[in-house]
Amino acid sequence: MNLCLTLAQAPPQAWEAWFTLAVIAFLFAVLLRGLAPPDMVLWGGTILLTVVQVITPDEAISGFTSPSVLMIGALFVISAALRETGALTVIGGHMFGRASTQRGALARMIPSVTALSAFLNNTAVVAMAMTALNDWCRTHRVSPSRLLIPLSYLSIMGGMCTLIGTSTNLVVNGLMAGSGDASLHELGMFELAWIGVPTLVVGSAYLFLFGNRLLPDRKDLFETLGESARQYLVEVRVEQSCPLAGKRIDEAGLRRLPGLFLIEIQRDRRIISPVAPDEILLVGDQLTFSGVVGTIVEFERIPGFTPVADESDSASVAEKRQRRYCEAVISGTSPLIGKNIRGANFRALYNAAVVAVHRGRERLAGRIGDIRLRAGDTLLLQTGPHFAAANRNNPDFYLVSSIDEARPVRHDRTAIALGLVGLLIAMLVFGGRIGMSPVIAAFFVGGLMILTRCISAGDARRSVNLDVLLTIAAAFGLGKALNGSGAAHLIADGLTGLTNLIGVGGNATAALALIYGVTIVFNTLITSNATAALVFPIAITAAANLGVNPRPFAICVASAAAASFASPIAYQTNMMVYGPGGYKFSDFLRAGIPLHLLLWILAILLIPRVWPL
Repeated sequence: MNLCLTLAQAPPQAWEAWFTLAVIAFLFAVLLRGLAPPDMVLWGGTILLTVVQVITPDEAISGFTSPSVLMIGALFVISAALRETGALTVIGGHMFGRASTQRGALARMIPSVTALSAFLNNTAVVAMAMTALNDWCRTHRVSPSRLLIPLSYLSIMGGMCTLIGTSTNLVVNGLMAGSGDASLHELGMFELAWIGVPTLVVGSAYLFLFGNRLLPDRKDLFETLGESARQYLVEVRVEQSCPLAGKRIDEAGLRRLPGLFLIEIQRDRRIISPVAPDEILLVGDQLTFSGVVGTIVEFERIPGFTPVADESDSASVAEKRQRRYCEAVISGTSPLIGKNIRGANFRALYNAAVVAVHRGRERLAGRIGDIRLRAGDTLLLQTGPHFAAANRNNPDFYLVSSIDEARPVRHDRTAIALGLVGLLIAMLVFGGRIGMSPVIAAFFVGGLMILTRCISAGDARRSVNLDVLLTIAAAFGLGKALNGSGAAHLIADGLTGLTNLIGVGGNATAALALIYGVTIVFNTLITSNATAALVFPIAITAAANLGVNPRPFAICVASAAAASFASPIAYQTNMMVYGPGGYKFSDFLRAGIPLHLLLWILAILLIPRVWPL
């Protein structure tokens, strides 16, 4: 009752500030316990604050008109185009080179991952690198748990070096541009490199020197699943454009592919089996492998190295782009039983091509087209996009899984995609001289990706991660509420009082260190983008209270919010490696907290010297 009377008698600004802080605290609790998706949680809070008129409807949806949010959407399309054209895979294939030890692999990862993540979406970079990393780990019997956290950390640190390296930098840049303060003009393309590059150097040294002691050594999740993985018989043809043609088997790396065994090579009418390591691959060779699904579908991503679906497979590249993979088990009443695949005319009957065949624990031999099917055989099928829906109740076979990501890559557009990324970087660096904003540059290059068919319009739309954009847009509204209600002033006053309490009142450097620490704590509990939007108004208000330059405080927020090391929920790349690495939450705390402390000291020593207070 006393609390209600106090609120009723308080001036409007006071109750609005306390109500906003209560809402923010509740949102933190919900996010921390994972009771609902972050975008829904933050939008729920934003709508509530709009209903009680703490912020206006225009302020609530201001994030949707932010150039930073729009630019993030365009970068999703550009990153997807690089993935669709195989550009990321080509780069990832050269990532580990001849590294044979854990430290050697880490040394190879540092320059490649950080360089890519400085200009590309970190999620796409980690997704690409994980494939190469897991293959390397299986080959060299190293647990991926020793390298997956470093992969995520390196992508984060690389993204801290440029304006477009991470969406968190773009969020802070948008907040700075919308502040109306001349000293908070937009960030330059490489302005953050003054703190980002030293962060990268210190962080890389930390991982290289202490990674072995801090990171767990757990059995690979994929390896656990692979112990019972289905072994298929598959044939592939070496085409004229294949980069493996003219290379020895061992040089091409075919004997080291995980989960794959080269059975024989058919050259004209001659069968070469067993296959010697120094055998030279020739155009027109048909190679027969025994392997798991994950490795087989990767053949689609090697230019000129094509699975032989069946003898009548003459589909164009455009037609193959529409295809999917799925697994089907021959039923006990199927008319296919007893027929070989060639004679069954599978493509004509079902509009699907048999790529590979699995039969229990039996290792199949010979040509795929000559295999006589039995009840229980599992077929890996290359199908049209509507095959699963059309054959869901087909009595001839049972559909057991769909492999949606296994699609032919637009290798003929790889060079174009890489060239367009180079154009984007040039426009971002020099666009200011001709009056071109970064968001227009990103949309222009994204449009060129579609026009040059590096990615289809449909795939471009599907590549935009609406959950991320909604989360960022909602965080903008909450930031407006913190600032407009006076809640940011309350917190800033509290921080000022804390500096007085510890005997450094009025010390701007101490306030800067406190802002960095608060940002790290928030960033451990919620996403980095939400942290940036929520802490930014508090930091700028603290600078105003001290009468100092607010720009170093904005840089401090950008640096601390982007450094998401101590929690898997704070950043997408941490979540991506969380399951495959078999990690526990405590693994991120053990590896991340010492790194945070090192970077905290570095930031407080460096930021005031580059951006004077």
